[in-house]
Amino acid sequence: MVKLATPEQAAVKKATRAAFGATLAELADAGVPVVAVDADLTGSTTLNKFAAAKPEYADRLFNCGIAEQNMIDVAAGLALTGKIAYTGSFAVFGTGRAYDQIRNTVCYSNLNVKIAPTHAGVSVGPDGGSHQMLEDVSLMRGLPGMRVLVPADYAAARAALKLAAETPGPVYVRMGRANVPCVYDDDVELEIGKAYVLREGSDVTIVANGVEIREALAAAEALAAEGVSAEVIDAFCVKPLDEETILASVAKTGRAVVAEEHSVIGGLGSAVAELLAAKQPAPCEFVGVRDRFGKSGEFEELLAYFDLDSASIVEAVKKVMAR
Repeated sequence: MVKLATPEQAAVKKATRAAFGATLAELADAGVPVVAVDADLTGSTTLNKFAAAKPEYADRLFNCGIAEQNMIDVAAGLALTGKIAYTGSFAVFGTGRAYDQIRNTVCYSNLNVKIAPTHAGVSVGPDGGSHQMLEDVSLMRGLPGMRVLVPADYAAARAALKLAAETPGPVYVRMGRANVPCVYDDDVELEIGKAYVLREGSDVTIVANGVEIREALAAAEALAAEGVSAEVIDAFCVKPLDEETILASVAKTGRAVVAEEHSVIGGLGSAVAELLAAKQPAPCEFVGVRDRFGKSGEFEELLAYFDLDSASIVEAVKKVMAR
């Protein structure tokens, strides 16, 4: 098991996006040939912190303006010169508007480009439904050669960004705007293709990632008070999925609930359902946004509004156990 946050660390809230610029500066300090390409959102994505870390790093940040397709193509060109290129922007623009370039320029040629947008999911909050990207994991998961990472907190985002640099070829790292509690120890290390059991249980398996990890752990606490033992797994790596860990857990519990801050179509829930249907059929329930766009509101309000909070996970567990 990975090392979890201490109570002192868990009390601190940070946004996963806050790790972006600082982590690229760390990588550059270590001699890794990272560059960053953004689409006029360097303050929001925190890539401006990379440029400000040292004077020479300012020349390694390329702002393409509001031209996301160009951003991907510039990153692809930099990758062809031997650089490890990270792209920024908001998830709705960094994946949706630039999908053709990601598919046909980056993935088709297996280039060393890391698609790492911020402001994914309903955690964008007051920016509203037009900016709340809920289909990005589905888009990226379907691309041949793309690895898909959805970190739960600042430390996991830092680890995922470093992991992306170590992994040849395209990698998608999904980050959010909202400040969220720390789940992991500051120096946690993660692996491609691995999921992590954060809490052991025997009655139901809860598979989650991103901001839903904190909700899954809270749900497990509430369920324990009712005599239900829930195992919580962080499937931070949606692709390739850690089949062994998930199958072993469901073999023990006999049922699963999947929770994600994403559409229930095509994301983590679909990946788990495909796995279980092929190798170990079991009752499943899915906590996610149900075939609709987002809505303006505060992050915590939206979690409850879209049935993404811990109470919704508890209800999904009760439903799957009754089947």
